[in-house]
Amino acid sequence: MLEPANQSANPTLGAGRISPSESDRANFVVVANRLPVQQSFSEGNEEWRPSPGGLVSALTAVLQGHDGLWIGWLGVSDHGEPPPTYEGIRLKPVAISPEEYADFYLGFSNATLWPLYHDAIRAPVFHRHWWNTYQEINRRYATAAAESVAPGGTVWIHDYQLQLVPNMLRLLRPDVRIGFFLHIPFPPSELFTQLPWRREILTGLLGADLIGFQVPHMASNFSRIARRQLGATGTDSVLLFDGRTIRVGAFPITVDTAQITALALDPKIRARARELRRDLGNPEVVLLGVDRLDYTKGIQQRIRAINELYADGTLNGDTHVMVQVAVPSRESDAHYDLERHNLEQVVSEMNGDHGLVGSPVIHYLHQNLPFDELLALYLAADVMLVTPFRDGMNLVAKEYVTCRTDLTGKLVLSEFAGAASELRGAFMVNPHDLDGIKEAVCLALKAGPKEAKARMSRMRRKTMRRNVFDWAQSFLAALQQSNPAAPVDATDDPAPSQ
Repeated sequence: MLEPANQSANPTLGAGRISPSESDRANFVVVANRLPVQQSFSEGNEEWRPSPGGLVSALTAVLQGHDGLWIGWLGVSDHGEPPPTYEGIRLKPVAISPEEYADFYLGFSNATLWPLYHDAIRAPVFHRHWWNTYQEINRRYATAAAESVAPGGTVWIHDYQLQLVPNMLRLLRPDVRIGFFLHIPFPPSELFTQLPWRREILTGLLGADLIGFQVPHMASNFSRIARRQLGATGTDSVLLFDGRTIRVGAFPITVDTAQITALALDPKIRARARELRRDLGNPEVVLLGVDRLDYTKGIQQRIRAINELYADGTLNGDTHVMVQVAVPSRESDAHYDLERHNLEQVVSEMNGDHGLVGSPVIHYLHQNLPFDELLALYLAADVMLVTPFRDGMNLVAKEYVTCRTDLTGKLVLSEFAGAASELRGAFMVNPHDLDGIKEAVCLALKAGPKEAKARMSRMRRKTMRRNVFDWAQSFLAALQQSNPAAPVDATDDPAPSQ
């Protein structure tokens, strides 16, 4: 549990006293790129609804119980002001202009950091003016947090867009506990050191008391680089830097297992799954891919492998059908428009080569689907294909496994997804290897009910041990063990990996 704020502290912001009254400050503050609500219109009326995703659900539950406040950006295409509170939590928007959005978000966050952190699948671009805007926007978030957190409170900062915020906040509010969690991969030294501002990013992250990553080797990557580049000392799990102790650990994120299990057993959703199979022509096998439209997800490579399986007769259009959902992503970015164009060309070629009038071999959806519909697709699919080139975790794989309550279904999973370290019952594949993808799909198709059940049972035992609320609580429990005012002690125990 979060500890109550220390009301005896008397922090200042820069050279002056923090402006909001103490009663307006929150004991627990979440800082993320986006607010947990999104705007919609119904019959001309403005409405606000929760943003999709398990992270929002998990953090909302924690915020509701701890006088919480969420700081984030409303979104470049949205207008108006969000409500001051939503579902029992306070909201504080951070303003970002269209010009700043282009430099901070499309530029440095997603054309510099995103490819660099995902194995440089595409070459990262380094522009000084993007970096300058990144610093300015991070300072804006840090200032908002410093103004909003109660004395002795807790601030949890999320993801790659805000890596400078921990240290900026530390300078403004040394009295508060600061946690940071990176949801995407953290790269090895040979990639990270390409970044011209590598020392600034490392220093920014080391402002936190606890830095969390998805899997242990990503945490180790960070600690080793911090020791080499900044002269930090200590171990992979406890770093000593600038007179402070910083804990580093792995906290693999997961899904809301109770919600998914309940929905998977809902008669309406199960009926919808049967209806989907009928709509697909009652094939013997349904293959499914569900991904955000992004070049890191390996969608085109996956479809090319499936296309070759149709070409050599391993798959048959009469008995095998594929569904590919590509969730829209960063639609204002021209590079993603090109990604969509290239993907749709590959889909068109596959249907042109192997489909029949009224019977395509691949059904392609470029849209956001309601979660109920997504679960129905999971239940309708015999083989789930999750083959990213690199992923911090990949919750689609865990959602698919969690909903297969009858222990049917088969998962083909990239060995470069964070989820691969937990879902050992999957058919593992190197997503760069076309022949390897084909072989994994063939093994999945050939696996009998007994093998499939054993594999799925093994994976579900892993996913059902913890849910997303346990993940949030485990990180916060480790953060509460830290003490921002404590002296350095090289014998401190590390934050436990989960």
